[in-house]
Amino acid sequence: MDYWVAMLICLMAAYTCWSGCVEVDPETEAVYGREFKIRCISCKKRGETVAKTFTEWFFKGDGMEKFDLILMYQFPRLHVLDDRFTGRLKWNGSIHSEDLQDMSVVITNVTYDHAGTYMCRVNRTLIFESHDYNTNVTKFIDVTVVDKGNRDAASIVSEIMMYVLIVVLTIWLVVEMIYCYRKIAAAGEEAVLENASDYLAITSESKDNCLGVQPQE
Repeated sequence: MDYWVAMLICLMAAYTCWSGCVEVDPETEAVYGREFKIRCISCKKRGETVAKTFTEWFFKGDGMEKFDLILMYQFPRLHVLDDRFTGRLKWNGSIHSEDLQDMSVVITNVTYDHAGTYMCRVNRTLIFESHDYNTNVTKFIDVTVVDKGNRDAASIVSEIMMYVLIVVLTIWLVVEMIYCYRKIAAAGEEAVLENASDYLAITSESKDNCLGVQPQE
């Protein structure tokens, strides 16, 4: 039982290293007829603080003067409010939680009408014991639509570095698990040897006592 508990603790410690929030710059070039993810990530400064978040997405097409509200999401409800995105706009952010940090969306079957500026507005309420604190973050993403995707050197290098990081973290996780296993196994062997030594000492003492008793005449 102690072995499995220790292994669970090791896995939980390793998992926390994977679960951090990182704000990544969004891609801005969509390809006509394909799926395109518009990334919007807003991390909390203190991960342990309880929060409730909802988000609003706005869109201003090329040549337009004002933003139109196209989507609202507050767990678990999603509302698409613009006919240009009906059946095309999907939620791709945080799920199963009111504490949203990833507010990304996906446009399926991109058309030229989807080119323009997107605004992601994050409305977050931090919940403390004595009071609540409201914060707002707004991010703008300029999206262009092209006939054929062109990958620049920076995106290729970024993807390679991402896979390298995943491999390194995986190796680190395996090393940590092996270290924990060996440490637990060594502790178990020491306990077994100590118990065996105590048993032999008690057995030897009992035998000596038995031999030292003389029968009465």
